[in-house]
Amino acid sequence: MRTTLWLAGLFAAAVALALFAGENQGTVTLFWPPHRIDMSVNLVVLLLLGAFALLYLALRTWAVLLDLPRQARRWRAQQRERAAHEELLDALVQLLAGRYVRARKAAEGAQARQVAMDAAGEALPHGATLRAVAHLIAAESAQALQQRDLRDAQFNQALALAGGSDTTPELREGLLLRSARWALEDRDAAGALARLDELPQGAARRTLALRTKLKAARQAGRGAQALDTARLLAKHRAFSVEAARSLVRQLVAEQIRDTHDAHQLQTVWAALDAGERGTPELSALAARRLIALGGNAAQARAWLRPALDAWLEDPASLSGTPRLRLMDALLDSLAADAGGPEGAGVTDPELRQWLARLEAAQQAFPRDAGLQYLVGMACLHQRLWGRAQVLLSQAVQRVDDAGLRRRAWRALAELAAQRGDEAEALKAWQQAGRD
Repeated sequence: MRTTLWLAGLFAAAVALALFAGENQGTVTLFWPPHRIDMSVNLVVLLLLGAFALLYLALRTWAVLLDLPRQARRWRAQQRERAAHEELLDALVQLLAGRYVRARKAAEGAQARQVAMDAAGEALPHGATLRAVAHLIAAESAQALQQRDLRDAQFNQALALAGGSDTTPELREGLLLRSARWALEDRDAAGALARLDELPQGAARRTLALRTKLKAARQAGRGAQALDTARLLAKHRAFSVEAARSLVRQLVAEQIRDTHDAHQLQTVWAALDAGERGTPELSALAARRLIALGGNAAQARAWLRPALDAWLEDPASLSGTPRLRLMDALLDSLAADAGGPEGAGVTDPELRQWLARLEAAQQAFPRDAGLQYLVGMACLHQRLWGRAQVLLSQAVQRVDDAGLRRRAWRALAELAAQRGDEAEALKAWQQAGRD
């Protein structure tokens, strides 16, 4: 359709031109005394058009001739710019290839070319960014070669360029992040955190910044800061769900182990959320740490209650090491009360409630040897010798864990020694040694 319209237009123009040229009888007379020249109007029009075309071409030719020096300068600037970019790319390639000396020399060459262009008045709009990146590559190479003085000098020059108005904020943020990573590599956690504190609020919450902050906080021994950062990373889904939970548990466990008194431990525990306090491993670790620090055993059992209630309702939901730690923590709290002359301030009804809760769970799940062992040891701590003897004698034949069997045999040996049955005690001690 478009081709058809073009052909129709050309045909109409040709017809109009033919009519104009064929029917025009006018003439134009030029007088130049004593001469007279007569020309048709058509010829005059054609001559005028030709003169205009010649004049236009002459002006264009003159403009091009006048513009040749500027074009030459522009061409030379482009060549210098291309050479600077080539050296910068070469520096990056050499850095990635692990050829750090060549990378540094290529980056310095790119810097020199850019400085020469600035001095010649041929500054690029992105010249400051190019030089800053070249300084960064040189600093990265110096860091790999452990040339810290050179690294700091190159970094400071890059940071000074990044503060200009012709660079983007992201350039400065990237430089600060790289500096923080270098500080981590040098085991300077305080320096890394200081660099991260210089970042604006939005950049400081990016995943890369948070990962660096997490490593620096752990390296500096700042458990609370590392835990808050890990929670932010988990919120941003920087890790898988299971990896995030494992990391948070590990950091909380480190905080619990680093406590030095019961009050500090209670402060750490109060800062945890409900989900973390209900974790069997963390509640067991906190309870045992509280008892080791001379804290209240009833408080330790209160910390254990959420995890214990969930386990006693469904013993199959917990197995392995977390289950053993939970049982040990409960038994440690019961032993702490039983060993004190005043029961460490815990009333007998509270202990009886715990024992009744354990016995109810054991009766609801009679096949669970671990529950049977737990109830037997609880009865032992409450000086219910007969009940403990029966339960432990049954549990020792069925429990799978070798550690629990040894403890059960030792408890049976102590019970036999209390009855004065030396032969039975010796037999139990031998069984404990075999397991």
